[in-house]
Amino acid sequence: MAEFDCVKMRNQLRAEKVIKELKGRNMTGYYADSREEALRMALEIIPKGASVSWGGTISIEQIGLKDALRKGGYKLYAVDDIKDPEERRRAETLAFNADYFLTSCNAVSEDGILVNIDGRSNRVSSIAYGPKHVLMIVGMNKIARDLDAALSRAKNEAAPLNAVRLSADTPCAKTGVCFDCKAPGTICCQYLVTRYSRQTGRMILILVNDYLGL
Repeated sequence: MAEFDCVKMRNQLRAEKVIKELKGRNMTGYYADSREEALRMALEIIPKGASVSWGGTISIEQIGLKDALRKGGYKLYAVDDIKDPEERRRAETLAFNADYFLTSCNAVSEDGILVNIDGRSNRVSSIAYGPKHVLMIVGMNKIARDLDAALSRAKNEAAPLNAVRLSADTPCAKTGVCFDCKAPGTICCQYLVTRYSRQTGRMILILVNDYLGL
C-alpha cells in the first residue's frame, strides 16, 4: 500500500472516531476526502440567503469557501474587509447574530473536545454564543490525542505560527516558541474549551483529509 493511501486510511479511521465522539457531545461531524468535497459539503449546509460571518481562519480560504460565498446568494458580514476600528466593531456586533459563523479550530481531541485560543476574542465569543450555527472547517492535522495534547498544540504550535502570520509584536513571533508572555500584542488572551453543545445542530465540523490552517 502506498504511503499516501496509508495516511488517507488512517485519517478516515481517526475521523470516524472523532465524529462519533462529537455526536456524544451534541455536535455534528462530517468527513471530507478532499478540499473540493469539503467545499461542496459546506455549501450544502449553508442555505442560500443565510447571513454569514467568519472569524480569523485560513482554512475556509484554502477550500475556496470564502470566494464561493462572495459570488452571491448570501448576506455577508465580511468584517475582515473593514479597516476602521469603530466600523469594524459595529459589523462584528451585527455578525454576532448571523445564521452561520465560519471558522476553524486550533485543535480537536480524539474524544471530541474543541480548543481555541484568541486575541481579539471575537472568534471564541462567537463559537461560544451568538450565531445560530457554527461551521468549522478542520484539517486532520489539527486532531490531537487528548485534551492535554490539544491544549499543547493550540498554545505551542498554532499560536506561534499565527503570531508570525499576523506579524504580532510578541516573543513567539520572533522565536517561534511560546514564552507564555503578557505582551500587549499577545494573541493568547482567551482560551476556549468546548466539551458539549446544549443547542442541537448548532456546532458542525467538517474534518478534511488535508493539511489546513496552522
